[in-house]
Amino acid sequence: MEIDLALYFEQYQAVTKMADDVFERVKKEHPKEVTCEIKCADCCHALFDLTLVEALYLNHKFNQKFQGKEREQLIEKANRADRKVYMIKRKAYQEMQSGKKEVEILVELAAERCRCPLLNAKDVCDLYEERPITCRLYGIPTSIGGVGHTCGQSGFEEGKPYPTVNLDTIQGKLFAISQELVASIKTKHAQMADMLVPVSMALITVYDAEYLGMTKTTQRADKRGPADD
Repeated sequence: MEIDLALYFEQYQAVTKMADDVFERVKKEHPKEVTCEIKCADCCHALFDLTLVEALYLNHKFNQKFQGKEREQLIEKANRADRKVYMIKRKAYQEMQSGKKEVEILVELAAERCRCPLLNAKDVCDLYEERPITCRLYGIPTSIGGVGHTCGQSGFEEGKPYPTVNLDTIQGKLFAISQELVASIKTKHAQMADMLVPVSMALITVYDAEYLGMTKTTQRADKRGPADD
């Protein structure tokens, strides 16, 4: 990727650190309830999407780490996962169009299982240190739209009060970073900051200037760099 996104990646890493700190605090306060451990891969089969800055960051780290045959194998796994995610989402969309209640559809989606392409044969994440924020917070209580969620493998009991992470607030921070990023590259795709994609799509996408919809003027300025202005 020729485009310099270091500033936005730094902002994103600050959010991931905040997520890690919160997870560790809840784990320390509720050691019996937080049952996460190495090779516990329940979260690696959950269906969720990434904001633009998350997708770009994960793609960047993936391209840095993997080359050759290993990369090709991971891309193939990502393609298979992406086809499955597409079919799941297509079914949900068709059900919504037919009049099925949104709450029912969301419950069904939450129950869907799709193995993450980054989960290797040893049930360990191949990009663990760079994993998305959803993965970092899985295992402790969270809320989305005022509705609470927690891992089915954890020891948290329904109806009891626990520290809960508001994912809407975190998503708001990620969307804000994505919007700032999109504004900086002057893309012709004005709504790009609102996009959400699964991990599989983030890995297989080529996020070059053409895909990002950058104008020729922006590309020339990016290649010159600040020292040439």
